Amino acid sequence: MIIAGLLLVVIALTTWYTVDESEQAVVITFGTADTTVTDSGLHFKLPWPIQHVEILSKETYSLQFGYKQDPGGELVSFDKETKMITGDEYIVLTDLVVQWKITEPQKYLFNAQDPQEILTDATSASIRSVIGSSKIDSALTDGKAEIEAQTRELLATLVDKYDIGIAIQGVKLQDVELPNSEVRAAFTAVTDARETKETKTNEAAKYKNQKISEAEGERDAIKSRATGQKTARIEQARGDVALFNNLHAEYMKNKEITRQRLVIETLEQVLPKAKIYIMNDDGETVKYLPLQQLENQTPPPAENSKEGGGN
Repeated sequence: MIIAGLLLVVIALTTWYTVDESEQAVVITFGTADTTVTDSGLHFKLPWPIQHVEILSKETYSLQFGYKQDPGGELVSFDKETKMITGDEYIVLTDLVVQWKITEPQKYLFNAQDPQEILTDATSASIRSVIGSSKIDSALTDGKAEIEAQTRELLATLVDKYDIGIAIQGVKLQDVELPNSEVRAAFTAVTDARETKETKTNEAAKYKNQKISEAEGERDAIKSRATGQKTARIEQARGDVALFNNLHAEYMKNKEITRQRLVIETLEQVLPKAKIYIMNDDGETVKYLPLQQLENQTPPPAENSKEGGGN
């Protein structure tokens, strides 16, 4: 009866199990994966030892490669893992974090004895391969995003090939640095010099573009003024032609008067301050007409003329 009672207790305790929302389960029958359960709640199975259940998390795991955090919160580095050689034969220390999830629980449990160790080895192989094909400048400066992307792609390919039931969610480089302080200081100096060079180059290009813009603006202004002057001279020439045509028409009507008028107007323009007289030399008597004096004379007011008795 005691044995029967114990058996009943075992059966009662091993015929049901619960799965949380963040969990998934694999039902194993006589050592063989039978069913994968992803629905949360209470579930039933055959009693032990016929069936038992392995509970796995659905959440994302983090693999810290090259370092770990001790219980006191201190970061402990493993230089042996992180020491790598770049494509131009420089030594760098590289650590990273890999985000991964269990997507196929049965493969995770049965296709490998230790899937996490395989993932660690695959991560090491992937990052070393990518760093080995990268230049030191790229690894330490602006090439980290590309290194992350290449490492994630290569690691995902290896994990799929190993078929261990996990999927890579992301790869994040934590740090890429040189192995000692002297080398880091020298490289920092080189990097600063390169940045200064780029800054000066950008400033020179900006100054060049500014001067080109100013020159182009001045050129356009000169062209605009020249176009305006051209238009003005063309219009002036057309006006002169029209004036000449009018004068020619008057000239054809009375050539002598027009000729004298043109002579007088030309003399007034050429000699604006000279006194001009028109003389008629006829024998011994010289007669002249003081035109400017006549022009300067002001006629008396009309009222004074009336008071003068009608003179």
